[in-house]
Amino acid sequence: MAKQSSAIDEQPGVDKDAPLKEDIRLLGRLLGDVLREQEGEEVFAVVETIRQTAVRFRREADAGAAKELDGMLKILTREQTISVVRAFSYFSHLANIAEDQHHIRRRRAHLLAGSRPQQGSVNFALCKLKDAGVDRQTVSTFFQDALIAPVLTAHPTEVQRKSILDAEHDIARLLAERDLPLTPKERAANMHLLRARVATLWQTRMLRYSKLSVADEIENALSYYRITFLRELPGLYDDIEGDIAAHYPAAGDPADGAPADAERADGAPAAGDPAAPYIQMGSWIGGDRDGNPNVNAGTMRHALARHATTILDFYLDEAHALGAELSVSTLMVACSPALQVLADTSPDTSDHRSDEPYRRALIGIYARLASTARALGATNILRKEVGHAEPYAGAAGFAADLQVLIDSLEANHGGMLVKPRLSTLKRAADIFGFHLASLDMRQSSDIHERVLAELFAKGGAQADYAALDEDAKVALLLAELAQPRLLYSPYIAYSEETDSELAILRAAREIRARYGARAIRNYIISHTETVSDLLEVLLLQKEMGLLRLATAADGAELDLMVIPLFETIPDLQRAADIMQAVMALPLVKQLIARQGQIQEVMLGYSDSNKDGGFLTSNWELYKAETHLVTVFADAGVKLRLFHGRGGTVGRGGGPSYEAILAQPQGTVNGQIRLTEQGEIIASKFSNADIGRRNLELLVAATLEASLMPQSADAAHQAELAGFEAVMADISALAYQAYRNLVYETPGFTDYFFAATPIAEIAELNLGSRPASRKSTKRIEDLRAIPWGFSWGQCRLLLPGWYGFGSAIGAWIAAGPREARIAQLRAMHRQWPFFATLLSNMDMVLAKTDLAIASRYAELVADQELRERIFKRITDEHASTLEILQSITGAGERLAGNPLLARSIQNRFAYLDPLNHLQVELIKRHRAQSNQAGKVDERVHRGIHLSINGVAAGLRNTG
Repeated sequence: MAKQSSAIDEQPGVDKDAPLKEDIRLLGRLLGDVLREQEGEEVFAVVETIRQTAVRFRREADAGAAKELDGMLKILTREQTISVVRAFSYFSHLANIAEDQHHIRRRRAHLLAGSRPQQGSVNFALCKLKDAGVDRQTVSTFFQDALIAPVLTAHPTEVQRKSILDAEHDIARLLAERDLPLTPKERAANMHLLRARVATLWQTRMLRYSKLSVADEIENALSYYRITFLRELPGLYDDIEGDIAAHYPAAGDPADGAPADAERADGAPAAGDPAAPYIQMGSWIGGDRDGNPNVNAGTMRHALARHATTILDFYLDEAHALGAELSVSTLMVACSPALQVLADTSPDTSDHRSDEPYRRALIGIYARLASTARALGATNILRKEVGHAEPYAGAAGFAADLQVLIDSLEANHGGMLVKPRLSTLKRAADIFGFHLASLDMRQSSDIHERVLAELFAKGGAQADYAALDEDAKVALLLAELAQPRLLYSPYIAYSEETDSELAILRAAREIRARYGARAIRNYIISHTETVSDLLEVLLLQKEMGLLRLATAADGAELDLMVIPLFETIPDLQRAADIMQAVMALPLVKQLIARQGQIQEVMLGYSDSNKDGGFLTSNWELYKAETHLVTVFADAGVKLRLFHGRGGTVGRGGGPSYEAILAQPQGTVNGQIRLTEQGEIIASKFSNADIGRRNLELLVAATLEASLMPQSADAAHQAELAGFEAVMADISALAYQAYRNLVYETPGFTDYFFAATPIAEIAELNLGSRPASRKSTKRIEDLRAIPWGFSWGQCRLLLPGWYGFGSAIGAWIAAGPREARIAQLRAMHRQWPFFATLLSNMDMVLAKTDLAIASRYAELVADQELRERIFKRITDEHASTLEILQSITGAGERLAGNPLLARSIQNRFAYLDPLNHLQVELIKRHRAQSNQAGKVDERVHRGIHLSINGVAAGLRNTG
């Protein structure tokens, strides 16, 4: 009997997770069958025995189970070890598929039940706004002015291969099919295909044996556009437009009783009809060269060529399909004069289609798209066009042609033919243009300084720019920015670094001319510490023609917005002062005015966490945002924040919806960009339904955070000030605790490198970017991403909680205990920032496992060091749990999120064995390396397979 997703699932007493359990059992059984068939009964029995012993170890946590498990793993042959690791890794992947399908199933059940709109939906946000008295015009203005931009990035913890993603996508589709009413033959065919896809997965190599290139990373990211973004983003726009019309019916809207095509009396656009797309995609892949020597002008050109090819392939396919669908004949119904002109200019001269203007027009559109694709770098167009046509000058011309078709259909009894394909294609053209996604550029401030120092020296303007103090640098840069002449000369030889950096800026200018201004429009400065860091990039843009000085007829014009990235704790503390100073400069004022009186600032979550710990990082980010709001308001400039969030909570991860709603007042205002990184991209966007839901969450949270009225009464402000004062005290204590452990404890670095798989992660072919900025073992030089990734692998997840317990414990001890606990409880109830902080930490602690972590601690050869540091970590963990319970009242982890709690609990049965196996393999690997200096490739591969499996099981990486 097929499982039915219906309102019956909402009835009391129904086990809502029963279909999930059934799917997990089914996929586990299929994997077991494949394992028996491919590897033999003996290996299957070993896998089962290890799983059962690991479960016993978790439940009993006794030395007997640990010893038994240890002995069992030690006697595994190399071949058996690989098979066992692969089995548990693939089960992690299959369980994720089942869980995603269940989320989709539950959402459908909720919608079918017809109950109140689901939290996190735009419908829910609009209900709240309307109840709060927010009017239609305010909502309309929001959607006309908003920019919500997920930015895909590639990082050293990206562990999914595209081949694996493709196989898993097929399994997800087949699993979803089983929820439909199927005949016995159809069900048998479905089961056969599922079994075949699981077998394909087993026979597919999980790891890359060669280092991932930037081009590979670009292709991986583009697969998510084909799976999700190209269709789901336009579809989401349609859904939101419908939700707005339902809540705020305007004159002429069907919900208001007027004809659908009636013209608005005030001439203003209807709510939800923005002048520019309010959701736009961004990318760092191919443009982010901070610490990645593999990114250059060539990768930028390649990225945009692949972007353009991907979107134009989509447009060509859709135009071809529309040509088949729109068989409308003028013998039956009239068409508009504009449509007739399009048809008459088409290269299609067939008499058979002389009365079919829509088809002829689409054949012409297809021919123009094909010419455009070739002009923008496409080399393989699947279907040859009927005849030659001139390429489009830009995406606006293509969108205008599609609008001609829409207008003609709607004026001639064909309005019902516009949806879904034609309207979706028109919407896609508006959203994606010919560039698909805006490519950001990023480089470190010290590189800019070196390049300009060389330009100044060789141009005879300043012999030693780097030696100048900050005031002198600013004065020199402003003076040079006012000069009409250039420092650069094509007749002077420069260093390789300078040539490369200038070539990248030239490439940006060429890309904008070729693909449109939206193709590249942001330049991010890593490690921004001073005003001169921003002025340096302005001067570099001037040198390469991207900044044009003011003339008598026009003001200064800048092509790439210069965006500071504040990352470390000191950087965050200086952010507002730096922006206040730079925005006061007359030239910068001119440029911001040309940008629409808006300026973006990026905040880095990863480095601030590695620098100061979880609690202090979050607090300093909060403070920086509130100070920036004040500075920008005083300057009359609109602030757009770009949140550099990672996958783990220690890097700013966690639910995006709650994170946006917890932002300080005035920091969203319809403008937000945020990074999507590592495994989070796969978990959010490798399934179309899940992808659309995650995109909607971003819109709903931004809408609610921007427009929901905030309390301005004095009592509320006084209470908030009290909460912030407490947080400042706690943060100072947490900073001391974290810094003392990580940076001041003798031997901690040695402990970290021994008790986590950081060395093995650095060897894994995960991404094009090196895991460390320098070839040292200093934690300061290690990238924040593999730092967090390593702590996740050993199940301590230390960056997501360490310092919280001792800090709050010390704060409570310094005053009246009961009053201070009551204050913390009030903060948890009434302050979204603090509630989200604790919720995210609660999730991290649910995934933390000291028993597993103790196995990794055994990798530290120095017993005194091992016991000393592990005891500090376990003591802090116990303190954190105790304090968290005293604030929230919850003795169990994730008491407020039972679905997530069950999900995590269900994973342990196959996650724990992977950790035990990883420890054993690391022991073998390091012993072999120390003895003979040679690496057993099978052991090496086993470690990397286990890393992949644990990452999949935790559902986040770096």
